[in-house]
Amino acid sequence: MRRQTVLFIFFLALPIFVSCSPSTMRPANKRMDSNQTSQSIPATSSKLKDQSSQQPASGKSDSVTTSSAATLPQLTHVALVVLENRSYDQVVNNSEMPYYNSLLRRYGLATNYFATTHPSIGNYFMLTTGQIVTRNDSFSGTTAVNSIVDVLTQAGKTWKAYAEGLPSVGYIGGSKGRYLKRHNPFAYFVSVQASTTERLNLVPASELSVDIAKNALPNFAFIIPDACNDAHDCSLATADRWLQQHIDPLITDSKFKQSGLLIIVFDEGREDDRSHGGGHDSVLLIGDSVKPGYQSEVFYQHQNILRTILQVLGVPNYPGAAATATPMDDFFLSP
Repeated sequence: MRRQTVLFIFFLALPIFVSCSPSTMRPANKRMDSNQTSQSIPATSSKLKDQSSQQPASGKSDSVTTSSAATLPQLTHVALVVLENRSYDQVVNNSEMPYYNSLLRRYGLATNYFATTHPSIGNYFMLTTGQIVTRNDSFSGTTAVNSIVDVLTQAGKTWKAYAEGLPSVGYIGGSKGRYLKRHNPFAYFVSVQASTTERLNLVPASELSVDIAKNALPNFAFIIPDACNDAHDCSLATADRWLQQHIDPLITDSKFKQSGLLIIVFDEGREDDRSHGGGHDSVLLIGDSVKPGYQSEVFYQHQNILRTILQVLGVPNYPGAAATATPMDDFFLSP
């Protein structure tokens, strides 16, 4: 009888035990980080192994995916400016960069953004293909992976790469003077090199002011200062003056203000900053569609910028890691 009583009590208690087991005690749903990791990642977290998608430089990726658009503004123009080799704590609130810091107070700042890798070239490829492609800054080959050029062209959108110091329109040769080819991923794309028409979209940065004045900006503009003005070889103060001189006219252009988005990103953090692959970066999103003075704590990387660019331009296909990355939708006012 005693044994039966013990068993009876055990079975009565079993539902309570199961209902309190760790596997069933789950917190309320919270937004995952932007790249579908299993837990949120704070800006000061430890290093994360680089798990970005890669393909051989000569291979053609099949990773382009069509996906439904989230609630984002639909814009006519997006411009991406890439600066060099500074971590977040070197840039934000730095008195050497008064213009840059005035922009982050007015527009949107990503506070939990990390580059993908070191050195530079892999980050430029991630921003434009969703893949690292190579980590060799001396890479002199070509790549046929799907890129932003391919999906923009398929969607009937236009593009240009405005490269300061580019020797001539359509130049696809090596570095010259302060122009560094490894900062211009478009010059490596087979789809650009093989087309006389596409090569005409590789232009010196001086054409940016001309296109602004003529209301002839492409849907996507990739803007790279030379190796001094991007802070690679010179000071942050030099880069800040360049931004104010060359980018402020774009920000204040009435037509761009109405239908444009500007993103300013550093390609990677300083060399000793290896957090999440390429270091802690600061990123600005600028435009009338961006929440004023907004600071995002969401974890983002370069593939999120690529996804955002294409999605706000209404392009339904996303190459490489951009196919599974989320857009930076928390930055935007309700459309």
